[in-house]
Amino acid sequence: MPTAEDFNLELHRIMLEAMRAGKECAEVNAGELHRRVGDYPGRNHRMPVCCGVMRAALALDAGDVVLAEPPSGLGASLTIRYVLPRPV
Repeated sequence: MPTAEDFNLELHRIMLEAMRAGKECAEVNAGELHRRVGDYPGRNHRMPVCCGVMRAALALDAGDVVLAEPPSGLGASLTIRYVLPRPV
């Protein structure tokens, strides 16, 4: 079962891939992030944990933006645009 650390590592891996590709931002979707880590879709998914990690990485003062979110705020449609490079 994926942990918060698993989601955090994969989120940062996605950002690093985007930076290496010369992108100024990385748009990350919770459903896609969870699929990359594993166990989604499935009965034992960890979507609330995945979304919590994504929201914890959100830096509004750096220009990050929530592009889409479900009514509950925790679901596969949560999509965040993270500005690159990340603030220190």
